Order: sequence, then C-alpha cells, then structure tokens
Amino acid sequence: MSHQLLVADVLARVEAVREDMVAVRRDLHAHPELGWHEVRTTELLEKQLVGAGLSPRVLPTGTGLICDIGAGDTCVALRADIDALPVPDGVEAPWRSRVDGVAHACGHDVHTSALLGATLVLAGMARDGQLDRRVRVIFQPAEEVMPGGALGVIAAGGLDGVRRIYGLHCDPRLQVGQVGLRVGALTAAADRLLVRLTGPGGHTSRPHLTADLVYALATLVSELPAALSRRVDPRAGMSLVWGRITSGSAANAIPSRGEAEGTLRCLDVSAWRLAAELIPDLAAQIVRPYGVEVDTEVTHGVPPVMNDTTAISVLQNAVRQTLGTSAIAQTDQSLGGEDFAWYLEHVPGAMARLGVRPPTQESAADLHTPGFTPSEEAITLGTTILTSTALLD
Repeated sequence: MSHQLLVADVLARVEAVREDMVAVRRDLHAHPELGWHEVRTTELLEKQLVGAGLSPRVLPTGTGLICDIGAGDTCVALRADIDALPVPDGVEAPWRSRVDGVAHACGHDVHTSALLGATLVLAGMARDGQLDRRVRVIFQPAEEVMPGGALGVIAAGGLDGVRRIYGLHCDPRLQVGQVGLRVGALTAAADRLLVRLTGPGGHTSRPHLTADLVYALATLVSELPAALSRRVDPRAGMSLVWGRITSGSAANAIPSRGEAEGTLRCLDVSAWRLAAELIPDLAAQIVRPYGVEVDTEVTHGVPPVMNDTTAISVLQNAVRQTLGTSAIAQTDQSLGGEDFAWYLEHVPGAMARLGVRPPTQESAADLHTPGFTPSEEAITLGTTILTSTALLD
C-alpha cells in the first residue's frame, strides 16, 4: 500500500464502528477486572474477533489474547492493556463500575475499545482485499501488576515476526483531539517497594519497655525518601512516594507489625538500579535506633518506554493525514511506569499519548483517581490513529 492513506475510506470505516465501540467501552467500564483476572473481558473480545471472521489466540495465562489480520512474512503490532485498578469508581453514569473498589481509572477501557475498533476496521479491509500486510493485535492483561503482563505476551511468542509495535495511553492533560508524541524516553523506570517492620508490641503507656513500631514506621516513611535523595544524583529525577501505610488496630496498643508500600520511580536507568541496591541498607539504618526488625522487598518493575525515531515518524504521519498537523502535540517524559517498555526491549516501536480531556474543561481528574472521566470521543480518535499507523508503517 502507498504511504498516502485513503483517508476518506479509513474515516468512513472508523465511523461505522464508532457507536459499537462506545458501547463496548461502557460495558468494560461497568465490569472492570483486575490484572490476571480479566476473564469476562477476554471472552467479550474473543467473541467480537471471532464474529469478524478472525482467529484469536487466548494467552497461556488464561486472559488476554493475540490475533493476526492479513498476511505477510513480518507484521506490525498494535497493543492495548485490558486490566483495571483497585480504585473506587467516582463516575456518575449508567456505566459506573458494578464491582466495588475496582475501576478503569487509567483508561484501559478506552485503550481496549480503540484497539478493538481498529481490529474490526482492518479485518473489514482484509475481507475487501484492501489490506496488503499482516497486522497483529495484542490485548494484554495485567499492565498494572509489576513487572507487567507484557512479559507473558513476549514469552508466549507475541513478538515473533513483529518488526515494530505501537500503543496509545490516555492523557487527561491533553484535550481530546490532541496526540502527544516524543522521541526517546516517554516514561520512567518504576519499582514497587514494600517495607515490613516487626517488634514485640506493647502498651502505649510504656514505650520505653518495648519497641515503638508506629513511631519507627513514621520515621522511616518520612526519612527514607530524603536519605535516598542524598545518595543518588539529583539529576536522575528520583521519586519515592508511599501509597499505603498500615499498622495497629487500637489507640492504646503498640502493634508488633507494620508495613509501608510505595513506588520508586526514576528518569535515569543507572540511578534506578543503584537506588534499588541502596534502599535495604538505608531502611535498616533509619529504624535501628528504635529496636525494630526491618524487611525490605523491592519488586523490579519496568524500564522506561523508549520511543523509536522511525516509529514516531510513522505516528506523526498517521495523525497528520487523518487528524491534521494541529493535532500533534509535544509531550514531556513522565515519572509514570508502563510495561509497554518491555516490548521495546525486543523490537522498536512507540507509544503515543491520547488526549482525553473534554474540550469544555480546562483541567481534568488525573489517572488512577476515582474521578478520572475521559471523553468518549477519544475512542474514535484512538481507533483512527491505530488503524492509520498500521497501514502506514
């Protein structure tokens, strides 16, 4: 196929599936599933693909699937993540999450429906003899579970024969209709950190006779990020932020156990690796005066997403031809983690940021918050970009 799209045909085909993809997104949003448990989601996607005359393959893990469209010795891959987050849903709509404490607060329902739309469009083109290449679609489970479901896709042969891979991620900082592109590092390296403290416990009236575990835990939570910042080059963009602190059950009892859990993020890979080595010793030094035992667990997460120059050029061309040059926006490297990075360790590719902020709003709720509400117009735009990218690469 020429590197000049038949834009009118692509846009017409995308428009034909628009309402159905909005309905799919609402269904997914109402029935979110956590990583490695996306059974219903996988069944819904498999039914859609089989109905389009395709032959999807469910991953060995039991959730997520891979499907090839068209024919060719090599292929371009398009990927979406399908899992939700353990976050309550603050959306007031008929498609509000029906699962307590679980929501698509990162926009994976948008990613999935956009890729499903692209899959159906490409399948229709293949049936009409208008697809002169092979495209692989990857509906990946467990992106939110470190070190990420991408590793399972790779282990199952998901990148076999793939020459480039592309993905989209919702960005509430960008207005719907904008697409953020960047060559090089798009995200940060990220680890999960869990620190457990143990002690004998005791009465709050006699802290001198035991180990004041809560005080030690509070000291650790406040001092470890500061101590780490003095051992790592400040230019590395290191960030240690806690998301959960748990200890005790009574106001007058010093507990015997406590935990703090958070994420370690870094823009520089070498500093990221150094920090993971430093943390256990720093944590032990901080709590040593309080007589508690400390166990530190650093779960190696994901490296940064490194966007390939050629892949970004393809994305720019796809956006320019379908949405116009004004839709292209520059975007900065963020401290967010994305397991799409694992694919880019094996094949070149790129991830684009898909604007989802409604045009009537000057700001929008952030990712991973209960109030995150992407504009559904982004689904059609995502479908357009993914379809066009596959045809232009």
